[in-house]
Amino acid sequence: MIETFFAVLFGLVTTFGFPLAILLVASIKQVNQYERGVKFTMGKFSSMVDPGWRIVWPVFQSMRKVDLRLKAVDVPAQDAITKDNVSAKINAVIYYKVVDSSKAVLEVENFGYAVLQLAQTTMRNIVGEVTLDELLSQRMVISDKIEKIVDEATLGWGVEVTAVELKDINLPPDMVRTIGKQAEAERERRAVIISSEGEVAAAENLSKAATVLSQSPGALHLRTLNTINDISSDQSNTVVFTVPLEILKAFVGNKQM
Repeated sequence: MIETFFAVLFGLVTTFGFPLAILLVASIKQVNQYERGVKFTMGKFSSMVDPGWRIVWPVFQSMRKVDLRLKAVDVPAQDAITKDNVSAKINAVIYYKVVDSSKAVLEVENFGYAVLQLAQTTMRNIVGEVTLDELLSQRMVISDKIEKIVDEATLGWGVEVTAVELKDINLPPDMVRTIGKQAEAERERRAVIISSEGEVAAAENLSKAATVLSQSPGALHLRTLNTINDISSDQSNTVVFTVPLEILKAFVGNKQM
């Protein structure tokens, strides 16, 4: 490649002379594959420049190169107030790319700075429309809403916003403590509900068992003997023999005879 360049330069010097050859070399501009050039001729937009070596005549022409690669920009933390008057610091990451180089140069002075400022103001406005609970639980929905608003505004600048991600939501210390207490109370409430549901289920099962035992003669006696057998398997237990009601009824029947 270098040898080819020097060969071309030598040919230009031989053909046009040294001053003109230097002028031609100075007019060569390189546009990389991930870039596009916006060429101006005497101050007016003249054409788009594709990747490669291109001739841009000094004095009469100029060219501004625009990077088309996807950019990830960190949006600084913003002080915002939610709909329920809770202050929070929120920062995000915005992903965007240039889709129209001419608009990015002609329609806005600094498209990167403009996109960043628009993202900041939009983020504050959207946070002011939701409550704290919605902000914490619907982060993806809020991110998509910010992306849609910013993307619609930047399309006229030749910029496409592909994604907005909320990174951190920082709350005041007293609000963090309040949320912690609320979460603890919610866990206790669920524990009480689960415990009460278990007691109700146990009572229902005991009621069914009592009904079955009362309807089967001798079932209660067999259940008592089975319980005594389970207790006697451990030598450390003290066994207390109980007299089933069936036996007492038998004694009452004999007395009447």
